[in-house]
Amino acid sequence: MQHFLKGENLGLVVSRQCVSDWRYVFLSKHIVEFNLTGTAGRLGSGYVFPLYLYHKVPLGPGGYPVSDERIPNLNRTIVDEISNFTGLPFMKEKTENSFSPIDIFDYIYAVLHSPAYRERYKEFLKIDFPCIPYPDNAEKFWSLVKSGQKLRLLHLLEGVEPYSEMAAFPVAGSNKIVKPEYISGKVYINDTQFFDNVPDLAWNFQIGGYQPAQKWLKDRKGRILNFEDIRHYQRIILSLQSTSQIMTEIKL
Repeated sequence: MQHFLKGENLGLVVSRQCVSDWRYVFLSKHIVEFNLTGTAGRLGSGYVFPLYLYHKVPLGPGGYPVSDERIPNLNRTIVDEISNFTGLPFMKEKTENSFSPIDIFDYIYAVLHSPAYRERYKEFLKIDFPCIPYPDNAEKFWSLVKSGQKLRLLHLLEGVEPYSEMAAFPVAGSNKIVKPEYISGKVYINDTQFFDNVPDLAWNFQIGGYQPAQKWLKDRKGRILNFEDIRHYQRIILSLQSTSQIMTEIKL
């Protein structure tokens, strides 16, 4: 976790084993706990793999460590194999006509969200960490990178702005979460107030062992939602709905 304290980073979170259908993948830019994708001490808990490692490097007289160097947390042999398959050079930072650590991350993230991949390897995914196939060519690689990038930004809620009609919050009131309940496209937080036009798919969408649209409200039972809370929940609904759509478009 120290590698998330020293500088900007991104972590892939996956489980090693699970008992249900595999959906145990997420990401984070911050320190997270083992329970991010599943219950503590049980199958489905999340291991964090940082994209970068920060190490002190000797730059001053006498070799004293004076700065942090960001090193891609990638196996060079695997990186070279990807370069061979795609015909692209690897660069530590993003540049034109090459691929970088974030591109590898996005490629992996797209593969792990592919319904075809999850179905094909479902028995293996229950007993060990997921294995990632190499890209067939540069075209396939960049196609998956593009899908993975969309998912990454959605799950970090970066640039996600809710639609005016999706998860609208039209009724004034106390804004207090009493008992979240889903009824015919409406998510009620109390007897009179609700988020309207919430797709059933978003309400029931699962990441790991959790349903984020439900858990977020249940964890805040008794709380009074402010404007930013409402906007945040609307972003969650849009992110979940969009995730489901992008997953159907991923082709391995």
